[in-house]
Amino acid sequence: MTTQTVEHATQNLVASPFGWTLLILFLVGYYFIAMEEKYHIDKAKPALFMGTLMFVMTGFYYVANGINLTPFEEAIDHLILEIAEIFFFLFVAMTYIEALIERGVFTALRAKLIAKGYSYRELFWITGILAFFISPVADNLTTALILSTVLLAIDSKNKAFLIPSAINVVVAANAGGAWSPFGDITTLMVWAAEKGAFGDFLYLFPASFMGWIVTAYLLSRYVPNLDPNKDGNPEEAEKIEILKGGKVIIAFGALTIAFAVIGKQFIHLPPMWGMLFGLSILQLYMYFLKKKHKIEVSIFESMSKIENNTLLFFFGILAAVGALHFVGFLVYAAKLYEIFDPTIVNIGVGFLSAIVDNVPVMSAVLKANPAIDHAQWMLVTMTAGIGGSLISFGSAAGVGVMGKMQGIYTFSSHMRLSWTVLVGYVVSLAIWYFQFMILGLY
Repeated sequence: MTTQTVEHATQNLVASPFGWTLLILFLVGYYFIAMEEKYHIDKAKPALFMGTLMFVMTGFYYVANGINLTPFEEAIDHLILEIAEIFFFLFVAMTYIEALIERGVFTALRAKLIAKGYSYRELFWITGILAFFISPVADNLTTALILSTVLLAIDSKNKAFLIPSAINVVVAANAGGAWSPFGDITTLMVWAAEKGAFGDFLYLFPASFMGWIVTAYLLSRYVPNLDPNKDGNPEEAEKIEILKGGKVIIAFGALTIAFAVIGKQFIHLPPMWGMLFGLSILQLYMYFLKKKHKIEVSIFESMSKIENNTLLFFFGILAAVGALHFVGFLVYAAKLYEIFDPTIVNIGVGFLSAIVDNVPVMSAVLKANPAIDHAQWMLVTMTAGIGGSLISFGSAAGVGVMGKMQGIYTFSSHMRLSWTVLVGYVVSLAIWYFQFMILGLY
């Protein structure tokens, strides 16, 4: 069926009661996602139910009304490919994290930090800096999971330290990920959609960095300037080492990211292909450890420990947005860019990202495909990434840390300090405007 036929069917569904039924289902599903703490239901459950049900209902609607199923099948095929690219990218990244945990990498890192005698406030800054500079390479979700694991290893009970530090890690990971094409799921989507070349994202560094620094400074005032409770003496902590193979796995993790970049840039493979190639190397190395050194490290055991609820959450969300796009609602998103100044709309995208999650919002913007220039595509990339930090579940990093720090880093604990994130967001916008619109440096 032609593109014109698909668009015609979409417009008809938007105007029908069925289209509005899907929209209501979407809103109800998002209510339960946002109210996760109130109903004690993992956000992945309503997200997956909502996303899959919307397409099931659409399929039955097509059959019941005798509509040609070709555009429906094409939409499903395209959506599966889009979700698979993100799903497998994150799947490999999470597997590497679990393998590093098993090899004692984070236990050793925690021991080294404690042995140095750093205070809670110094550890706050160290983990924030690491998050900002690791996320451009390892993606924001992976980075947030790594650093939240480190925070819990340092002190799993002191909320006065953990809550500001968790927010700092989320903000730093999102800000760091905003200036890298694979630093965030949203930037990965923009890069894959060819709205910006690899080097274009690097121009967002000044705005991303200064916004995070301002937020981090404000948050640091809430962190106790005391020494953490040390288990044992510094000399013993200093002796804790990474288990055999851990350092090699770190190197393979960096190499895997390089495969993803090189594959995308030079031979036009989707980034997840390079990631899966890296996973195959990790599997072979696990086999080598077993045969050569008699060390049993099961890659499948590492896979079994990944945050599957986070992956399923993104599957459900992307499927739901795909359904709304298929029935035609996202056409109106593109019209906003025609009615209002694109800068205003893109700033609003940041706030919407916080409420709805930045992944579906960016997915909606890309599917709407508004006629905006390069500077505006970079702005919406930044606002979707950084704006997602305003609320705990507004970004992949936030969702991941909520899963790791259940009962500590929550919606309400984040909102009490969210004003610090808002101040940083405004600073990032001001720097972007000065650099891109006044100086023209991009």
